[in-house]
Amino acid sequence: MASPDGHTASIIDGKVIAQAIRSEIADEVRRLSEKYGKVPGLAVVIVGNRKDSQSYVSMKRKACAEAGIKSFDVDLPEQVLESELISKVHELNALPDVHGILVQLPLPKHINEEKVLTEISLEKDVDGFHPLNIGKLAMKGREPLFLPCTPKGCLELLSRSGISVKGKKAVVVGRSNIVGLPVALLLLKADATVTVVHSHTQDPESIIRDADIVIAAAGQAMMIKGSWIKPGAAVIDVGTNAVNDPSKKSGYRLVGDVDFQEACKVAGWVTPVPGGVGPMTVAMLLKNTLDGAKRVIEQ
Repeated sequence: MASPDGHTASIIDGKVIAQAIRSEIADEVRRLSEKYGKVPGLAVVIVGNRKDSQSYVSMKRKACAEAGIKSFDVDLPEQVLESELISKVHELNALPDVHGILVQLPLPKHINEEKVLTEISLEKDVDGFHPLNIGKLAMKGREPLFLPCTPKGCLELLSRSGISVKGKKAVVVGRSNIVGLPVALLLLKADATVTVVHSHTQDPESIIRDADIVIAAAGQAMMIKGSWIKPGAAVIDVGTNAVNDPSKKSGYRLVGDVDFQEACKVAGWVTPVPGGVGPMTVAMLLKNTLDGAKRVIEQ
């Protein structure tokens, strides 16, 4: 792991940080329950039977149970009509014990994602993907009700590792609606100077090498090499890519968008995959649900 001069990056342990956040949330949930006799409720809606979506959803439901958050499970068949899904969302909007609604993406091809997400009540949009929440995130002096979970988790990893963002050069690799775009907006809100690198960017390597903070969310296995990283930079790797590995029982292993081994020799801080950003996404979902519940229960 060490470079010839013996340098190794500090590993940002997302599991440990997420666990600390989850126990803070569990304490708050207990306090709400004792004081008001109510607990936060999260509805998790899944359509169809994609293996990856199912495993994410069961993780989210299990995390709810551990934190004392009531989980409302909605499992719909792959062929469900868009109109049926939307009326299910309306039903959940109307339920007072549901403080957060999450529709697991991606949805089947025949369903218009934007249409469905726009129907989620703004006050219950714990994924932070409602166009109004994203719009407020993009505007100066406006605060969205909820921040998207993965971007929020990335910034939380930086702040809890003592890495300041203000005035730093930050490069976001990828511009998806789920991570790249909102994390760039969040970094901007935190006073970083932000550059977004994407598939049409010329010479991404030189842009990334200039960054104090790199957020890698391109979905390209080990695309960012050690030589692309500025010495001492903080590297947050959002990628989860399966690569063939005959030595594993499953036949594959998960790697990030960054070459972890190489990055460790150059970077100041780096997140591992798995065990970096992933656990934070779930912790932030619980935090958003708690915040949504507190707005209703404590008013």
